[in-house]
Amino acid sequence: MPKQNRYDSLIVEIFKRHYRPGSNKFSFERSEIEEIAKKHEIKLPKNLGDLIYSYRYRKPLPDEITRTSKKGLEWIIEPAGRSQYEFRLARINRIIPRDDLLLAKIPDATPKIISANAMNDEQALLAKVRYNRLVDIFLGITAYSLQNHLRTTVREMGQIEIDEVYVGVNKHGAQFVIPVQAKGGKDRLAIVQTKQDIACCKEKFPLLICRAISAQFMPDGKIAMFELCLDGNEVKVKEEKHYKLVSAAEITPDDLRGFSLG
Repeated sequence: MPKQNRYDSLIVEIFKRHYRPGSNKFSFERSEIEEIAKKHEIKLPKNLGDLIYSYRYRKPLPDEITRTSKKGLEWIIEPAGRSQYEFRLARINRIIPRDDLLLAKIPDATPKIISANAMNDEQALLAKVRYNRLVDIFLGITAYSLQNHLRTTVREMGQIEIDEVYVGVNKHGAQFVIPVQAKGGKDRLAIVQTKQDIACCKEKFPLLICRAISAQFMPDGKIAMFELCLDGNEVKVKEEKHYKLVSAAEITPDDLRGFSLG
């Protein structure tokens, strides 16, 4: 069975096992993936977590699941403890780059050897953000990369992973922790991951101000940067900027005059 069909079969069976008409949420355990795969003779993915990851970031849930949602709502999958997850109906919230923002050109400081050997879009994007100090430029603070791919546990969520964590300081001496979510290719920025990132920073860095960032590759190598925040149980865009990394020769006097007005 093709991988996509295997994933759809597994997630639909999990959904059917727990869903009841009118339900707004329900929990399931990671071990159920193996139980269902064995019962229906479905070949398991090498990484069980990839099944959940796929539906949270890469692909839509199957029709058998989406057609049970209510108007203006969609099913999302959230962590609910160690090896546990929760299907929940949430307000539809797509974090996608706007098409009417001014594009800022930034001199590209990415080492050529890094660009040539990045293993995937996410890794390449994190490297470009780091070497070009886009966190500093975007937030207007001085920031330092603390750790890549931080895996830890958060109360009531279980294990999570943050793509990269920065710490920073502003001119007044205020200190910040900045979780960065990076998405490239067909992956989508996820409100679930943003909520995890913010919860983790509040728990692990209680004295630092959390400023959650998402970065997304756009067509033609442009990079969209978002600062996200929680408004109740919803993730909202606080600020969005678009950047393009170019050679110094590609930044014209007209560009510089235009940027000075911003």
